[in-house]
Amino acid sequence: MMKTKRHLALIASLLCATTSNASAMRCGNKIVADGATRAEVRALCGEPEDIARHDIMQQPSYVRGGRIIYFGTEFVAVPVEVWTYNFGPNTLMRRLRFVNGLLDEIETLGYGHRLPNSQ
Repeated sequence: MMKTKRHLALIASLLCATTSNASAMRCGNKIVADGATRAEVRALCGEPEDIARHDIMQQPSYVRGGRIIYFGTEFVAVPVEVWTYNFGPNTLMRRLRFVNGLLDEIETLGYGHRLPNSQ
């Protein structure tokens, strides 16, 4: 009996600990994933409800053999855009982060809200 309660508590804690980040999302019958361009996402998913823009400072780098190689001593401004998609009150919203024009992160938010022009 005690063992069963421990197992249930462990399962419940694991379920609560799952992250809400995803590396892909469905738009209709298409999938967008990390590495997609803004144009590709816009073509598949349409216009986002909101776009926020800011810059982050990063040291220049490139990838070789799966490893990130940093070069130079100065940091450069890298553009970041955060898009929010609201698919309505019965569907979870998504927040997409683009770094230097490429999809870097997809976050699942709470349920959306009714769009102003919808019935």
